[in-house]
Amino acid sequence: MNEMENTSEMQPFMEIVAHEGLNNAAKGFGSMVGTPFKVSASEVSTVPVEEIPFLAGGPENEIVGIYLHAEGDVAGQILLMFPVEKALELVDLLMEQPEGTTQELDTMARSALAEVGNLVGSFFLNSVASLTGLDTRPSPPAIVVDMVAALLSMVTATCATMGDEALMIKGDFSQIDRGTQLQFWVMPDPDTLGKINEKLN
Repeated sequence: MNEMENTSEMQPFMEIVAHEGLNNAAKGFGSMVGTPFKVSASEVSTVPVEEIPFLAGGPENEIVGIYLHAEGDVAGQILLMFPVEKALELVDLLMEQPEGTTQELDTMARSALAEVGNLVGSFFLNSVASLTGLDTRPSPPAIVVDMVAALLSMVTATCATMGDEALMIKGDFSQIDRGTQLQFWVMPDPDTLGKINEKLN
């Protein structure tokens, strides 16, 4: 039995990982921006790699992505995605500016978003490490502004080398009083699933 075939029996545990990790990440995100965020939706599923570019809305929609690798015993890909206008709103929130001040993602704006990716990724991975006893850490984040399909091609290029399917943890974060939303995706490497399965057994 390979790692991806183990996914169904690991599903309950991975849902716990998703719940704890996403809520911890939302808490960290809220502490960074000074206002509460909640996980408004979460899902753990196995999806065909070829379908990934169509899971975040229209493939030709422009989007802002914060992309990280999880490294160490727990390895995989982490992606935070915002519509461009929501990313600009978030920069204003982070920099304590009136909404509408930021009109483009300049160097300072990208740096602020990178800090979001680093913090949210770290909070998520800290929960994973606590639950599994495995070591993990995030890579420096990369900020990408592109069409959905082009952004997700980075993800599918990596996933495609590992098989036809990928395990995905997806969460939607929403800010109660401002409406800022983001999608948070985590795709563990198959080897990581095997290590977690060994821990469970």
